[in-house]
Amino acid sequence: MRFNIFKNTVLLFVFIMISCASKAKSKLYINNETLHTTKSDSIIIIGANQTDNYLSLLNGKRVGIVANQTSVIFKKEKTQVIGIDPETHEQSVVHVVEKDTMTHLVDSLMALKIDIKKVFSPEHGFRGRVDAGELVKDGIDTKTNLPIVSLYGKNKKPTKDQLEGLDIVIFDIQDVGVRFYTYISTLHYIMEACSEQGIPVLILDRPNPNGHYVDGPTLEIKNKSFLGMHPIPLVHGMTIAEYAQMINGEKWLKNGVQCDLTIISMKNYTHDTFYSLPLRPSPNLPNDQSIKLYPSLGLFEGTNVNAGRGTEFQFQRYGAPFLNKTTLTFSYTPVANFGAKYPKHKNVLCYGEDLKDETLNGVMTLKWVIKAYQNSMDKSLFFNTENFTKHAGIDTLQKQIEAGLSESEIKATWQEALESFKKTRSKYLIYN
Repeated sequence: MRFNIFKNTVLLFVFIMISCASKAKSKLYINNETLHTTKSDSIIIIGANQTDNYLSLLNGKRVGIVANQTSVIFKKEKTQVIGIDPETHEQSVVHVVEKDTMTHLVDSLMALKIDIKKVFSPEHGFRGRVDAGELVKDGIDTKTNLPIVSLYGKNKKPTKDQLEGLDIVIFDIQDVGVRFYTYISTLHYIMEACSEQGIPVLILDRPNPNGHYVDGPTLEIKNKSFLGMHPIPLVHGMTIAEYAQMINGEKWLKNGVQCDLTIISMKNYTHDTFYSLPLRPSPNLPNDQSIKLYPSLGLFEGTNVNAGRGTEFQFQRYGAPFLNKTTLTFSYTPVANFGAKYPKHKNVLCYGEDLKDETLNGVMTLKWVIKAYQNSMDKSLFFNTENFTKHAGIDTLQKQIEAGLSESEIKATWQEALESFKKTRSKYLIYN
């Protein structure tokens, strides 16, 4: 009888552990809300995880790496569930539970005796703690004692001296597929600087959570900036590696040079495969909803409207003190927090909309920017013209909104450029 109770207790414990492990797995790879059709049920194997395919390229080389907090290798950690027989008091393994864990790529490569010489840090810093737009300083990583070279400080392109002594540079950063998300601009400058110095670049590819569609205005070169360097739509529908191939193939690097690229592509990934990011790619993109809404709400960065910075719902709400509180009744007060020391309208009550439960599938929309503008009590306060044009990539969008054009009327003016881009994009796709 006592042993039967023990067995039932052990079975219940094992069931709970299996259930917990299953939930942990789903947190990394599955989302209850289906954003688009999933063609493959297999777990995506990212480039970084395929060490057997690239360690031979690094052995005996002096390595630089462009990385941040998302540059991780996913692993399975096994835990034994031990049961004790109350009759014999003997221990035995009744089950082995697997748990999803991760290690930073830098730590993993150093443990494998790869000679990493320095880390290049993009916007937000190597550990991802710096505000958007805030300068990143050179320094020493306290965990590894590696020198950190900022690519968002004095220079955004590595100098000859900064690349001195390197045999190869790894690029491994999680992107979200939006033109003004600056990691792809860092990619451009890495490729350009390395090609000028004859240094090959190894790209470890990762999924694009907005990779299932192409939308938005296509940048006009006259509006080129670090927020957009090439004539691509606001949502480009490419992974980092695919975009690198386009940079090379279209000869967008200075003087038409081409970078010596090696790509470790993903397994079990298509552009229709949903991917829930296990880590926030930057301080103000905390979850899937913020990443999904970012292409649309990111345009508020070029206005005087707060897009949730200074709250725990970044890019899931918008508001400003000059918006009409009668029609936009949702209110909140931005305060200094992680990733936003100085949010717009800090400590000031803002009126707007809460979008944390909004459903948006495979499209970027202007409806919230248009609605906010129409509900501005003083429209002269709304746009930061230079910054808005940099985010939009075209100077006509602000004029169209001010003229009262509808979203469908505005989007119709984008279609010719979008179709042209899609044809160009098709030449560089790695995944279906």
